[in-house]
Amino acid sequence: MDSTAQRAPRPTGRTVAYDPSSAASPLHVRAAAVLEAGWTGTSTVPSRGLYPHQWSWDSAFIAIGLRHVSPLRAQTELETLLAAQWADGRIPHIVFNPSVPLDAYFPSPDFWRSTTAGRGAGAPRTVQTSGIVQPPVHALAAWLVHLADPGLSRARGFLTRMYPRLAAWHRYLLHRRDLGGGALVSVVHPWEQGMDNSPCWDRPLSRVTPAPARSFRRADLAHGSPEDRPTDLDYGRYVRLAADYRDGGYADGPGDFAVEDPAFNALLIASEYALARIAHELGAAAPARRDRAERLTAALVERLWEPSAGMFLCRDVRAGELIPERGVSGLVPLLLPALPRDLAATLVRTLCGPHFGLGGTTRLVPSYDLLGEAFDPHRYWRGPAWFNTSWLLERGLRQHGERGRADALRKGMLHTAGASDFAEYVDPYTAQACGATGFGWTAALTLDLLHDRPAWDRNGVTAIKGGDLG
Repeated sequence: MDSTAQRAPRPTGRTVAYDPSSAASPLHVRAAAVLEAGWTGTSTVPSRGLYPHQWSWDSAFIAIGLRHVSPLRAQTELETLLAAQWADGRIPHIVFNPSVPLDAYFPSPDFWRSTTAGRGAGAPRTVQTSGIVQPPVHALAAWLVHLADPGLSRARGFLTRMYPRLAAWHRYLLHRRDLGGGALVSVVHPWEQGMDNSPCWDRPLSRVTPAPARSFRRADLAHGSPEDRPTDLDYGRYVRLAADYRDGGYADGPGDFAVEDPAFNALLIASEYALARIAHELGAAAPARRDRAERLTAALVERLWEPSAGMFLCRDVRAGELIPERGVSGLVPLLLPALPRDLAATLVRTLCGPHFGLGGTTRLVPSYDLLGEAFDPHRYWRGPAWFNTSWLLERGLRQHGERGRADALRKGMLHTAGASDFAEYVDPYTAQACGATGFGWTAALTLDLLHDRPAWDRNGVTAIKGGDLG
């Protein structure tokens, strides 16, 4: 008999995600407790204090880890997010919790005005959201969540319900956001790319007239050191871009800021491969999506590869030129199976060389060039190491046969996650915790790393290469 059937019910009556067995590691138990603490009943907040709503790519990463402790909650996480999808296909970067006070986070729902300003783009009427997007990790997350418990997924019709929404999301990006005409997606705000304060944005942001400091209140400074956060000047430019996009009815087109980013596009490609797997599972045609992923990979190489930098760079669409800054975003395409072998080898050399120092001076991958003039080991996305980008690169290393380096990165991530109390990000040299602790995706991706890696190789992106959809 299953021993769980003999357990007495909990007296509180509140369903929990996970009752750890005595065999569970302490790190596993601690990570699961972080996700339990962030659970709202329908989704998981990244951080109760700093980020009290549902964030788009956070929820995708959280679902990837949550599937190991509760596949049902992982499915619900993604279902809740996609229920807020706009009619034009976009998945908003924030879904607001109406029970959270307006002054707990800025920009708040009364800034975005999604139900009025977004009406022409099909914003939902019954839930408040932002109007911009975040990186498209969602189809990859949905496929991995399905694999955690295929029987439950099929019984609930999880993929059947997710597939049309995910397909619409990709159509929106591919058809409405090809602002450079080269088949790649452009982001129209630094927050869309997810690496909000990267030095890669400094040049295109310099064209933006900042909103006056008195016109907004920064709730983030109540939860972190000002020295670690974006400057008031940068924040004023973020606010101006968002307000202009809102006042234009969230219509997509050329504006002051339009950037083709390698990580955003690489994650779209990885999710196209995942959609091919989902289509096959549902009995639909898959080759077209696989072919699209390979065409997008070729476009990524053509438009964003810079041999002299040894990596991919962002393209400033308005200026028509690559941005000469080395950010971690330019390494993320290592995740892709169809990346040419010589480019993959060059990316590994860059990752482990003096600009990022992996395996030498750094344990986790810094978010920006260690030798860059703008490098700061503590300031948001201008140097600190983040767990989600290191998680992606751990998979990229495995994808291209670098098992030893992947194992070392995995070990470093697990040690740092536990020692930093699941920090939002860390100093890449010292692993000192920065930002929030008990951070959602750090805990979730720790859970994923604690589980069997060969399962990814059998069922993840690797298995999609070359038409193997079995």
